[in-house]
Amino acid sequence: MKVLIVNGSPHTDGSVSVALKEVENALNQEGIDTEVIQIGRLAIRSCVACKSCYKTGKCAIDDIVNEAAPKFEECDGLVVGAPVYYAAANPTLTAFLTRLFYSTRFDKRMKVGAAVCSARRGGITASFDELNKFFTISGMPIASGQYWNGIHGNSAEDAKKDLEGLQMMRTLGKNMAFLIKSIALGKKEYGLPEKEEPIRTNFIN
Repeated sequence: MKVLIVNGSPHTDGSVSVALKEVENALNQEGIDTEVIQIGRLAIRSCVACKSCYKTGKCAIDDIVNEAAPKFEECDGLVVGAPVYYAAANPTLTAFLTRLFYSTRFDKRMKVGAAVCSARRGGITASFDELNKFFTISGMPIASGQYWNGIHGNSAEDAKKDLEGLQMMRTLGKNMAFLIKSIALGKKEYGLPEKEEPIRTNFIN
């Protein structure tokens, strides 16, 4: 069992990294393998709605998104870590996730998702809501912790002092491991729920 961890911060050793490391350690202690990819300093373009991925199964912009796609397909869970910029997840991460989720055609149901946000003070819950929508539109269960998954601090040193935030991350990692293991047992015993053909309703007059 494996979880892919995406650090969306341009600061590879900043507060987001501190939070994600706590999650990673908790997952490892529960026997879940992890892989971390750093994307925050990459020049990642947003989706241009060319829809070529419908035909090719991959994004037309050949960058880290296409490199991450097979890792996403193989993993049992995905954790994304975001710094908060103006009460939203940073655009580099959201561009990455938009293209990753939209361009991949494999079934994402029952992969476990979790979002982690970091801010000096405010905007964490708005960013947390934004990121969770990537999971729910894909049929991915969301792992919960003991609060909304956030850590506060303007630096790694500050984040390490947020003892409640660090505890949230450990709890999240343990809960995520339990959920991944439980889903694996459920799939073995019962299989995945029957999937209906999608119905697309456009709201026009």
